[in-house]
Amino acid sequence: MKRVRSTVAAVVVAGLSFGVAAPESEQAVAAVDRGMLTLWYDEPAADWERETLPIGNGALGGGVFGTVARERIQLNEKTLWTGGPGSVQGYEFGNWTSPRPDAIGGVQELIEREHRVAPETVADALGQQRRGFGAYQPFGELGLALTDPPDEVTDYRRDLDLARAVASVSYQADGVRYTREYFASAADGVIVARLSADRPGRIGFTTSITAPDNRSRRTTASGGRSTFTGALNDNGMRFESQLQVLNRGGARTDNADGSITVADADSAVLVFAAGTDYAEDYPTYRGPDPHERVRAAVDAASAKGWPRLLDAHQRDYRGLFDRVRLDIGQRPVDVPTDELLRGYATAPAPARRALEALYFQYGRYLLISSSRSGSLPANLQGVWNNSVSPPWSADYHVNINLQMNYWPAETTNLSETTGPLFEFVDELREPGAVTARQMHGGRGWVVNNETNPFGFTGVHDWATAFWFPEAGAWLAQHYFEHYLFTKDQRFLRERAYPVMKELAQFWLDGLRVDPRDGKLVVTPSYSPEHGDFSAGAAMSQQIVRQLFTNVVSTADVLGDTAFGAEVRKALDRLDPGTKIGSWGQLQEWKEDWDDPTNTHRHVSHLFALFPGNGIGALKTPELAEAAKTSLTARGDGGTGWSKAWKINFWARLLDGDHAHKMLAEQLIGSTTANLWDTHPPFQIDGNFGATSGVAEMLLQSQDGVVHVLPALPGEWRDGSYKGLRARGDVTVDVRWSDGAAEQIALTTGQNGPVTLRSALFREGVRLVDTRTGRQVPVRADGDSITFTGRAGHRYETR
Repeated sequence: MKRVRSTVAAVVVAGLSFGVAAPESEQAVAAVDRGMLTLWYDEPAADWERETLPIGNGALGGGVFGTVARERIQLNEKTLWTGGPGSVQGYEFGNWTSPRPDAIGGVQELIEREHRVAPETVADALGQQRRGFGAYQPFGELGLALTDPPDEVTDYRRDLDLARAVASVSYQADGVRYTREYFASAADGVIVARLSADRPGRIGFTTSITAPDNRSRRTTASGGRSTFTGALNDNGMRFESQLQVLNRGGARTDNADGSITVADADSAVLVFAAGTDYAEDYPTYRGPDPHERVRAAVDAASAKGWPRLLDAHQRDYRGLFDRVRLDIGQRPVDVPTDELLRGYATAPAPARRALEALYFQYGRYLLISSSRSGSLPANLQGVWNNSVSPPWSADYHVNINLQMNYWPAETTNLSETTGPLFEFVDELREPGAVTARQMHGGRGWVVNNETNPFGFTGVHDWATAFWFPEAGAWLAQHYFEHYLFTKDQRFLRERAYPVMKELAQFWLDGLRVDPRDGKLVVTPSYSPEHGDFSAGAAMSQQIVRQLFTNVVSTADVLGDTAFGAEVRKALDRLDPGTKIGSWGQLQEWKEDWDDPTNTHRHVSHLFALFPGNGIGALKTPELAEAAKTSLTARGDGGTGWSKAWKINFWARLLDGDHAHKMLAEQLIGSTTANLWDTHPPFQIDGNFGATSGVAEMLLQSQDGVVHVLPALPGEWRDGSYKGLRARGDVTVDVRWSDGAAEQIALTTGQNGPVTLRSALFREGVRLVDTRTGRQVPVRADGDSITFTGRAGHRYETR
């Protein structure tokens, strides 16, 4: 049943009743804010992919079904993978199993002669059948079978509170209110559940762990703890979980099959931890048996009990999530989230904005839940998977998808979530150096179209998706962006620059002179999943140019002047990949092959617009216009992740209305009932890309200027945000009205000059240092001001 609010005005649109609450006090505002951060439903989930509610702590994931008689929680542990060393298929990291002298040179010569070569021809020469790549595995499923299931249930509600990162199920049966609560704690490394009722002695169930049959399994129960152990058949990877049941009142029984039964309890708490013997350690990728680690986690968490576990979880989670608040004029709507989504296209504006704001914050929730320190990075499905053969192996595609997962990390104030990404990429360097040496005969390291947790840096033979040596350079962009946002000099020197330098070495060795014009080009080059192989495709050139530009801007500062000079010399000769074609488009290839009627979902040749910064509406208007021409020709269709990329493209073109249109397209056509992005099928990168796109509409800083409300949509006429981040270690708060900024506040983390752009500055407003109360001297230039910021100071317009 739907929850009833006391202050609602019913608005009926498209057969749906949208109850829009009007806040009347500060307390009401707080309640409304929390209410707008909840996904809720009036029935259990029937389909894992479209309806379950995800919880996660980075390493562990759970999908809550909310079924009454037999509750199901789909469980994941992110390192549980088939494939890799020990795989029954064999494993060679994607490297050629036998030498192929001059194979790449032969393809390069063919491209020089023919200019364009079919992907199948190149795959025949350079690819090979993939062996032992593996796939991300479901850990299993936690079942809760009620001892005395009710015949009838009323007032059912299933929800996910983003403000608390807690999923809940509640219902009324036989005069008793039953509640189940679930969360995944990064603070304690466990998943926790509590079953309770508003009358004593009413909790009774049997709980057990089940798992797919592609592994050995042994389950035992003792002292209220169910221990589940085994190994995958494919590669022998060992796994273990422990589930502790803590009942208050009633009785608890350990069963011979490893399940546990609770009878007549007032409440019960379940504490679950899991692990494997995987380790990010090339070339074996194996570490200690997980038993002691799992046991210690469950022991420590069980000793805390529910209140302390919940408090630690919320302190940890809210320390990240609460950094950003967004008000775009939304109001809470009194309909389940799936109905809100179905009615979005024709709903009144406050209801549409409620879903948009919820979707933005949901992306932040998913990133926190699927990428925390000590775990692998978020994969194609974050951390959630219910299949032994998931789509695309639920792997790490690095021709955009892994990178897109982290687009919102810096801008939406979740910088810490990038830690697993950097750990993962650091571990690719060693196997990637072998691939660079054996396949390319060069220095540095390389990774291609997709990879796994076992250092797969070579190739396979899917003709349109096997070759993408630019992937490493794109991944390195995230290191440099992390530095730009944090200004962490130690990170730049010790983590970012070594990665960037090795990749620059790879490309210094790998670029070839194009006989057509003497420019340096990437060859063989392939614009992802589209067209033929050629020399100097736009995306390839733009990525390498971005890498070289970042290295040049850093090398001298760090004292590596000789290498900086070498890269600068190559940069001067590099084809930039930004050529304008015959119909005004930005060319996807070096030659003018673009078809104005082509609506392919990939628009890879606009990399320099976003996430790169080689094209900008204000700094390179002709190139920006050409990018707009290409983007318009491709249209607003596509799959979830490609629509998400287009939100960011249009925001960078300063067209907020079109960016908002793409957000609407994603919600209408590429979003499931539980608000997961669908390719189809489910693919989490679209969630992250869309959250990034919303941030780009509200704040940009890629050109060294903090640009406030650069692409504000007309539908978001009044609103505010707090806590978005700009490059230069700047945190920004803005309030706007009637489409224009009213007040801007920023906190600077470093000493130094800050340039701020907004139409507000044409009105001659003052900038005040709130710590000193003094007006700050500024240098004005049209709609921009420049001032000297001091670390830790907050500055407000007055």
